[in-house]
Amino acid sequence: MQPPTGQQYRIAHERQEAVAVELGAGGLPLLPWPNRLGDGRYQFDGETHQVPINRVGERTAIHGLTRWIPWRAVEHTASRVALATTLFPQPGYPFTLALRVSYELSGGGLTVETAARNDGGRALPFGAGHHPYLAVPGGALNQATLVVPATHRLLTDSRGLPTGSVEAVEGTPYDFRRPRPIGDVGLDTCYQGLIRDADGLARVRVDEAVLWIDGRYAYLQLYTGDTLPDPAERRRGLAVEPMTCPPDAFRTGTGVIVLPPGGSVTARWGLAAGVTPSSPRRAGR
Repeated sequence: MQPPTGQQYRIAHERQEAVAVELGAGGLPLLPWPNRLGDGRYQFDGETHQVPINRVGERTAIHGLTRWIPWRAVEHTASRVALATTLFPQPGYPFTLALRVSYELSGGGLTVETAARNDGGRALPFGAGHHPYLAVPGGALNQATLVVPATHRLLTDSRGLPTGSVEAVEGTPYDFRRPRPIGDVGLDTCYQGLIRDADGLARVRVDEAVLWIDGRYAYLQLYTGDTLPDPAERRRGLAVEPMTCPPDAFRTGTGVIVLPPGGSVTARWGLAAGVTPSSPRRAGR
């Protein structure tokens, strides 16, 4: 019987193992925009576009167009797999976008690379994100120690859309620049002003787990799962979502990457050795 997520692509290195899947490319890439798009409507190059609303209660389109389509394996070795798909012109996104996501295990852990190329004849808007959950042993998220190297957070309205205001985290419950337990803080929060190490990477720490992002990712969405539909799934892990642009970027223009015909972009993030993200099936929020 075919698994509900399609073909399973296993990779391994020493004691590490990972599985990427055909449906949505596993790990959950959020393409060609991450997070929410208010009313599913945006303007680009003088035209108004409308994409399907998939969060009906809040009237938003969330996490792009590739989560529920098949991806094909274009490379598969013992420790690396690359999956690819093409977004062809469609209502709301009339562009041709070639996408490739690779997962590789090594002595340094898991490295995830997302590449996009404009294969059409006109410029297009693009943003990228991923939606890994970091599992906490025993599901005790309140006791987990968190470090988020960010100076500010975006303020949002009841639909999770930015209000246009930014708040410094200093002196607020959202300040995790120094290690401290998450406690009962509920997060569905977009951080910016990332503090990077000498190698140019920003690193989020959840207990012993380390998730790093390169300079292409300027935003981090953290989500404690308090609003997941299944109460049993809430606060059992922490979603740490690297994003190249903030929520509602296609409407506001903030952080949107404009790819000319033939233009391409690459972004990378990863997990330290021994850290495995929990099931991406939780990423429906």
